[in-house]
Amino acid sequence: MGIHIGIEHRTTYRFDRAVQINPQVVRLRPAPHCRTPILAYSLRVTPSEHFVNWQQDPFGNFMARLVFPEPAKLLNVTVDLIADLTVINPFDFFVEETAKAFPFAYEPQLALDLEPYLRPAGPIGPRLKQWLSGGDVSVAPTPIADFLVGLNQRLYRDIEYSVRMEPGVQTPDETLARGIGSCRDTGWLLVEALRHLGLAARFTSGYLVQLTSDQPSLSGADGPDADFTDLHAWAEVYVPGAGWIGLDPTSGLFAGEGHIPLACTPHPSTAAPISGTTGRADVTLEFANVVHRVREDPRVTMPYTPEQWARIDQLGEEIDQRLDAGDVRLTMGGEPTFVSIDDMEGVEWNTAADGEAKRSLALDLALRLQDRFATGGLIQHGQGKWYPGEPLPRWQIGIVWRDDGEPLWRHQGLLADPTKPGTSTIDDARLLADGIAARFGLDPTHVTAAYEDPVDQVWREARLPAGDPPTLDVNDDDDVADPDARVRLIERLGGPIADPVGFVMPLHPSLDGSGWGTTTWNLRRDRLYLTPGDSPIGLRLPLDSLTWSPLPVEFERSPFDRRGDLPPAGTLPATPAAIVERHEAPPTAIAVESNDGHVRVFLPPLERA
Repeated sequence: MGIHIGIEHRTTYRFDRAVQINPQVVRLRPAPHCRTPILAYSLRVTPSEHFVNWQQDPFGNFMARLVFPEPAKLLNVTVDLIADLTVINPFDFFVEETAKAFPFAYEPQLALDLEPYLRPAGPIGPRLKQWLSGGDVSVAPTPIADFLVGLNQRLYRDIEYSVRMEPGVQTPDETLARGIGSCRDTGWLLVEALRHLGLAARFTSGYLVQLTSDQPSLSGADGPDADFTDLHAWAEVYVPGAGWIGLDPTSGLFAGEGHIPLACTPHPSTAAPISGTTGRADVTLEFANVVHRVREDPRVTMPYTPEQWARIDQLGEEIDQRLDAGDVRLTMGGEPTFVSIDDMEGVEWNTAADGEAKRSLALDLALRLQDRFATGGLIQHGQGKWYPGEPLPRWQIGIVWRDDGEPLWRHQGLLADPTKPGTSTIDDARLLADGIAARFGLDPTHVTAAYEDPVDQVWREARLPAGDPPTLDVNDDDDVADPDARVRLIERLGGPIADPVGFVMPLHPSLDGSGWGTTTWNLRRDRLYLTPGDSPIGLRLPLDSLTWSPLPVEFERSPFDRRGDLPPAGTLPATPAAIVERHEAPPTAIAVESNDGHVRVFLPPLERA
C-alpha cells in the first residue's frame, strides 16, 4: 500500500544561434542502489537527431552520453519517472559487530576498497576542526546510529539553508564561516566531516520528493503545503553490515523514500546532473521539476471518498447476486492491526500478546467506537484467538448494539472497569446470577454452583517436584516445568476447593417459542466440576460428561438470515417456571463468576426460536 508519484524534470538550454553541441553526460537516472521502487523511467532529448550510449561510471552510477551530429539552437533534456513512495524505515539495517559503536576501524581489505571515500579532499580547515571538536564525537563508545543522528542533526541546527544559484560548492570552512549554505554545501560539509572522523562518505545528488500530509501532524512541523520535488544533495556514509546510509543535513533526517539518488561520487564535481560544452553563444537556461500523484491506495489518513464507496457498494451488490445465483456461500474474517504511536517498537505492539498499555488503549478505542456507532450499546470483554504454543487464548473487546436505535444499556456507571481492581465477591456473583434467571422468567433455584475440580488439582500438586522445576524430557507433555503454569497452579490451590468459583444456568429457547426454558444437567459426580484451565468458567463447562440430547434441527440456518424483531429494550418475554426435560436440553448456559474483584458474565450465543 503506497502512493505512486510521477516526476517530470525538464532542463532546456536556448542558444541565440545554431551551435555545435559537444558530447553531453547526463546523470539523471536513479542509481542502482535506490531503495525507492522505480516503476517506469524515460529520457527524452531534443534535438531528436542524436546518439545515446548508456554507461556506468567507475562508481556504478548510470549515465547517458549524448552525441549531436548537427548544430542546433536548442538542447532539451526531459526525464519522466514513476516511483512507489511506500514508506521506508531508514533505521531498518543490520550492523556488523565490529561497527556497533563509534569509533571503529574498517577491516584492511574493506578500507582499501573504500579508499576514495575515506580520503578527505584536502587538509582539515581550522573551522571544521573546531566544529568537530565542539561536539560529542570524542565520547566513546557511542552506538553508531546514535552517533550519526547526533552529527547530522547538529549540522542541521548550525547551518541555515538557502537556495544558492551560483555554480560550484563551498568549502567546509566557507560554509561554517557563513553559517548558511545550499543543500550541496551542507552535504559536502558532512562528507568531509565524516571522512576526517575516519568514516567512508560520498556526495549524493538526486531528487527529493515531499508530499503534503493528509492530516496535521500530532507533533512537530506539518511539512510542505503542497507536493514538491526538486534536485537535491545529501551525504551517504558506509557502515559495515548496513552498507551506504543516507544522511540529509538540510533536514537533519536520514534519507527515506522521498530521497531518490541519481549519482553518488567521491566529489561533487563528478555528480553534476548534466555536464558538457557547446560552441560560443548566448544561452538561456530554463528548468521545471513537477511531481503529481499517479495512484493512491486508501489509508487511515485518506480513506475512500463517498463516491468511491458508492462504486464499491454497487460492485459488491453485483458480486453478491452472482454468488447467490451460483449457490456460493462465503464467510469472511478481518483482523485490523493497530500500533501505538507512542511506542512503536514496544514488545506488546510487535510480538507479545499483552502489555501495560495495550488493554487500556484498546478499551479507549472501543469506547470511542461505541460513542460514534453504538450509542446505548455494550462493551463485551471476551476470549479471542488461541494460537499454538501460547498457554492461554488472546483477549478481545466487542461492541454490541441494536440497529433499531433502542439502547441495550442505560446505566454505564454500573459496569465495572476491567483495567482497575474491583471489590466484588462470590456472593455478588450469586446475586447477579439469580437476578439474570429472574429476568428470563426462570426459577433461580436452577442456578447451579460451579467448582474447580479437586481431583485434577490434587493430582497436579502431587506431581510438582520440590525446589526448582527440573528440566523435563522433551517427550514429556507435562507443563509443571513452565514457571507461568506453576504459578497459576499454586494460585488455584491457594483457596478452599470446596467453595464455588461461579454459577451456571442452563438456558435454551422454550419449545413453544414463547420464551426461555432451562433444564437439569445429569452430572457425573453430583457437582458441576469445571474442566481445568484459566479461561472463564463459561468456556470450561464439562459438556462431555453431561447427559443431554440436542433439540431437533430441520435445517442449518444461515447466520445471515433475517431474524424477527427484537423486543423493546429492558423487556423479556415471560415464560412459565417449568423445567424442560433434561434429554431435550442443549448444553448452553449463562455463567457468572467472580475473579479479581469483578463479577463477569459469560453469554453464549442464544437464538430465539
